[in-house]
Amino acid sequence: MKEFLKHHPWQIIEEGFDPHYHTISESVFSIGNGQMGQRANFEETYTGETLRGSYVAGVYYPDKTRVGWWKNGYPEYFAKVLNAPNWIGLDLRVGKHVLDLAACKVEDFRRVLDMQAGTLSRSFVATLADGKKLRVSAQRFCSMARGEVGAIRYAITPLNFSDQVTVSLFVDADVVNKDSNYDEKFWEEVYKEAAAGSAIVTAQTKKTLFHVTTGMRYVITSGGQPVKIDRTDIVEREKFAGNAVVFNVEQEKEVVIYKYAAVLSSENHAKNALVTAGKEVLDNAVRTGYDALLEEHQKVWKHTWDVCDITIEGDIAAQQGIRFNIFQLMQTYTGKDERLNIGPKGFTGEKYGGVTYWDTEAYCLPFFLSTAEPKVARNLLVYRYKHLPKAIENAHKLGFVQGAAFYPFVTMNGEECHNEWEITFEEIHRTSAMAYAMRDYIAYTGDKAYLAEYGLEVLIGIARFWAQRVNWSSDKNKYVILGVTGPNEYENNVNNNWYTNYLGAWTLRFTLDAIDYVKSAFAIRFGEIASHIHFKETEETTKWREIVEKMYYPEDSRRGIFLQQDGFLDKELKRVSDLRPEDRPLNQKWSWDRILRSCFIKQADVLQGIFLFEDDFEIEAIRRNFDFYEPMTVHESSLSPCVHVILASKLGYKSMAYDLYLRTARLDLDDYNNDTEDGCHITSMAGTWMSVVKGFGGMRAKNDTLYFTPFIPDQWTSYSFRVEFRGRVIKVKVSKDGVETKLESGAPLEILVNDAAVSLK
Repeated sequence: MKEFLKHHPWQIIEEGFDPHYHTISESVFSIGNGQMGQRANFEETYTGETLRGSYVAGVYYPDKTRVGWWKNGYPEYFAKVLNAPNWIGLDLRVGKHVLDLAACKVEDFRRVLDMQAGTLSRSFVATLADGKKLRVSAQRFCSMARGEVGAIRYAITPLNFSDQVTVSLFVDADVVNKDSNYDEKFWEEVYKEAAAGSAIVTAQTKKTLFHVTTGMRYVITSGGQPVKIDRTDIVEREKFAGNAVVFNVEQEKEVVIYKYAAVLSSENHAKNALVTAGKEVLDNAVRTGYDALLEEHQKVWKHTWDVCDITIEGDIAAQQGIRFNIFQLMQTYTGKDERLNIGPKGFTGEKYGGVTYWDTEAYCLPFFLSTAEPKVARNLLVYRYKHLPKAIENAHKLGFVQGAAFYPFVTMNGEECHNEWEITFEEIHRTSAMAYAMRDYIAYTGDKAYLAEYGLEVLIGIARFWAQRVNWSSDKNKYVILGVTGPNEYENNVNNNWYTNYLGAWTLRFTLDAIDYVKSAFAIRFGEIASHIHFKETEETTKWREIVEKMYYPEDSRRGIFLQQDGFLDKELKRVSDLRPEDRPLNQKWSWDRILRSCFIKQADVLQGIFLFEDDFEIEAIRRNFDFYEPMTVHESSLSPCVHVILASKLGYKSMAYDLYLRTARLDLDDYNNDTEDGCHITSMAGTWMSVVKGFGGMRAKNDTLYFTPFIPDQWTSYSFRVEFRGRVIKVKVSKDGVETKLESGAPLEILVNDAAVSLK
């Protein structure tokens, strides 16, 4: 755990420049607006260790899969979220020396992510090799009001000299991805143009042929007046266009450079109209001006925080953590474009590839159900419906027939593009995350019509997959599921993972109920679906009911627990507390062979199932399983701590719930797993929100009613949150004195607080 960032309720603050932490900070201080974003790279030259990253939503490249031994069924490619053309570039030369924080003395360094305002700021004093000292103060943002606009205010003040300086402002599409399988560059130049005061580059991705136009303009002032420019050199080379501007600076006199950027993609514009549209976006941005652009950007953030903020009194570290998680989620996904989804790294890094994991359905959907209009969550479900043909194709490649649907582990367009066999083709539970998300959505919104419009067709496809994936065991006289990986990825190719078996059978049950509902309420629509997908209702549903009735679930009756999988008790059972500090994290210190043979659990597995289906189990059964599995869980997946927070809260383990909350809330801020430099864990951040609202707040939506069973951690004075539920906005505040609930908008509603009815008006 690293603690180099200052605690503050609304800001992330780094004081003093330590190059060893720089790539971590590049992730943590990232900014975005749902359409584009970037890591917190320096605007000026930096020759130290850095991971350059600018990203455009929906743009990707199918990087050819690279494996030592090819197996039938392997995806042909691994999707890359591409490092896009760099628009922030602003290099500074004073005399013969380039400003480079890796090659000069740096003092008074301060980097601030203002989450309330949505801005990234940085200031420092640099002493160059010849002794010249200057102060730099920079601020930038990706506009939440104008999704294709970015802006920078970069101020320089000579402290002990007057001299001629050269400022290079440019757009650079000659960029690389760190994780390219074959060290390939993914962009080709289509068009470039540079003139005094502006530059624009259109680049095209190889294979996928996305076009991205990136343009920039700038204004240089001092004392509010234009600076006298001595010379402007037009600079053009392959995939690069810019200006080198020469002017004089005077000691103690600030010069401000405003750089405006437009980033447009062919996802939203015709390719032949991109340059014209880009210039128009730039015209409007420059005409509006930096201060006015910033003001409208901040207004959007104010509205966002009014809806989704969580306040915590008495614990600044906890407050900072939850706001950081909400901030990153909201700048990653706005819900405006149903073609988009929530990438595991968002706009903070390129690791993992793809934009869609099961994280969206299992973790992110509850957050957006409670903090946004219902159509946002609905768009996430419709996204999967539109990928149903690809899910059927994925299943067909593996030998499944009759319209069976197998949703991908990683995808950009519905096609599986993840190339680790033990995860891609064994972690089959993820296909039912789509079914669970429907249940969650309907319970929260009451929109059962979704089943008739989109949902049932998806459910039947998934049910067909499970019906073919099980097999009958004459030895057990039960249906079993062999050769799988559960949520705990520190186990591969196991038989009868309890969570997988339970989820598979539940999916069949849920699909049967959905069929009955749609037949009854939407008979004509049901007939259309059945005809379209060649549904043999009697034959198929009879088989599904038999599987549900005869599914095998591994248990240990002596301990009264569900077994993670067959043979789990053959392992040497140890506790995480038995591990030496130098052994952690296991995935970086132990061989894979040693990990697989150990009892240690990467993330909630059996407990994941209990979390999703808690009403199916008695409280003491939940306690027995939690007490058995939690001590063996190393939480080396970002998705793990939040599940344990929610269950620990339910069981009354308040101290443990608080400690695990800090782990999930500050996972990236404190770099718990030594991997923040690759990017932040965006999708698990929704789990942090659930830790507060579903864990400490005890919120549940069931039987058309909202339930709360809250408690307050000892370290806190109070906490509060808002949730949207069926057209209402409800504020809940929990303090040492009790629970306050308020209906802020919408029709009167009755809720349950600690099992007591409360009428809200």
